[in-house]
Amino acid sequence: MRRVVALLLFAAVGVSVPLVPRISAQIPREDPVAIRVDADRRQGPLTPIWAFFGYDEPNYTYMKDGRKLLSELSALSPVPVFVRTHNLLTSGDGTPALKWGSTNAYTEDAAGRPKYDWAIVDRIFDTFIQRKMKPLVEIGFMPEALSTRPHPYKHDWAPGLDYGRIYTGWTYPPTDYGKWGELVYQWVRHSVARYGRAEVESWYWEVWNEPDIGYWRGTPEEFQRLYDYAADGLKRALPTARIGGPHVTGPNGARTQQILRNFIEHCLRGTNYATGRTGAPLDYVGFHAKGAPRVIDGHVRMGIANQLQAISNGFRIVASFPELRDTPIIIGESDPEGCAACSVRTNPENGYRNGTMYSSYTAAQIARTYELADLHDVNLRGSVTWAFEFEDQPPFAGLRDLATNGIDKPVLNVFRMLGMMRGDRVAVGSSSADSVEVIRDRGVRARPDIYAIAARSGGDLTALVWNYHDDDLPAPSAEVVLTLSGLKDGRALLSHYRIDAEHSNAYAAWQRMGSPDHPTAKQRVALERAGHLQRLVDPERVTVAQGELRVSFALPRQAVSLIKVEGRVP
Repeated sequence: MRRVVALLLFAAVGVSVPLVPRISAQIPREDPVAIRVDADRRQGPLTPIWAFFGYDEPNYTYMKDGRKLLSELSALSPVPVFVRTHNLLTSGDGTPALKWGSTNAYTEDAAGRPKYDWAIVDRIFDTFIQRKMKPLVEIGFMPEALSTRPHPYKHDWAPGLDYGRIYTGWTYPPTDYGKWGELVYQWVRHSVARYGRAEVESWYWEVWNEPDIGYWRGTPEEFQRLYDYAADGLKRALPTARIGGPHVTGPNGARTQQILRNFIEHCLRGTNYATGRTGAPLDYVGFHAKGAPRVIDGHVRMGIANQLQAISNGFRIVASFPELRDTPIIIGESDPEGCAACSVRTNPENGYRNGTMYSSYTAAQIARTYELADLHDVNLRGSVTWAFEFEDQPPFAGLRDLATNGIDKPVLNVFRMLGMMRGDRVAVGSSSADSVEVIRDRGVRARPDIYAIAARSGGDLTALVWNYHDDDLPAPSAEVVLTLSGLKDGRALLSHYRIDAEHSNAYAAWQRMGSPDHPTAKQRVALERAGHLQRLVDPERVTVAQGELRVSFALPRQAVSLIKVEGRVP
């Protein structure tokens, strides 16, 4: 149906749809790319699935640059932002390190009696609540006093070392599942007492992270038991609290798909390990999705297909259970690849992270995720971008973060653009865009994906337009003719925002400064300014005639534009 709609849109403006993709993304484009947005054709709500973020190191939350970035994330979103972090129950003194954090929430006395200390957890959650953000609470990892194999406990991993070194004593099942369930019960009771019942009811809770790989050193059945006892403790403390899972890795492999299916089956019809009754609470389903960048012939080639395949597979599995038709789905991590703390120095395939490749990829991926949710007819609630900031690292070190040393990266401006979009998604067609099924299966390896997502709300129309290609290679700019239809005739205010080499790009500005490791105060002010979302041109008054407005502009490779027309949607 979506392809038929696209063909009708193209026909309306006399645009032919190529039957065969261009062979190379580097061939200069002679004809302009025609993109048509039809404000009359609603596609469904623009659920703010992007307003979810996460990171491994929870102690960065209340540090200087962490607080600053959280404030920016809160400010850019029209709805409360959800934040997910690892290591909320990990033992330790709260000193952060790459892929490490701790709260020391649970210890035991000499007689084995539990001792609870919520001071660091409160400091983390207070930082969120003060900014009107909400925790997506990850119940994990195993406290040292409860681990069946506690030593060694704190890992010594650093970029370049074997990633498996991170999986230490915190990954094991508990010595006592009853104590584990009671830990969750006490945590939820404390949260209600501190923040109020209504506030905690608005959170989401989950158990663990990626139990299909080294994060969990138990069996899948032991994970189901871990989940049941945690959910029982949570619901005893607050019956209306929301919990879900299993937050497996991308379900592209048979084993992970089976673990996801078996978990859902257990929650719907299995015997509950904690209560003995049938089933376990499942207020939402969570899984992860990652891309797969590679270095090919000396340049980075992204793997958007891998990420979209994982999303599609997860949606397909959830949709196969009729009981879950209306159950929310949260993609607990959705990213171009799997290690935020791995730097470009040790992993050159991550060279996309500082510049506009990351921002254009993110725009294309989020838009296609909406389309996959439509395709599978599922209730997508959120998609967590696993990127934050890394305190006290060199500027633009190539870590997967939204800001570096308090300076915003281009990718953060995609979320600022999305934050300016409201209401319902509307139909979009492009002469240089394949269907979501083609991009899911093949990626963007031939012609570039020059496409848009558009929304209408309160008389305004917004269109997020990108020029994306998997291969990070130089290419000519595309001439875009954007036709906005379904508008009321008359004068309108048109705004155009841009992310490219010259706009909303602190990384390019830093490079032009000579890439200083320690920017001067004056340079820092300039970099912070360059990191904010910028207009391509000043707002202008334009005329809508016969229900349409046509906007022409050049869109460089890996650039993103946001077009906004105010007050002309009936």
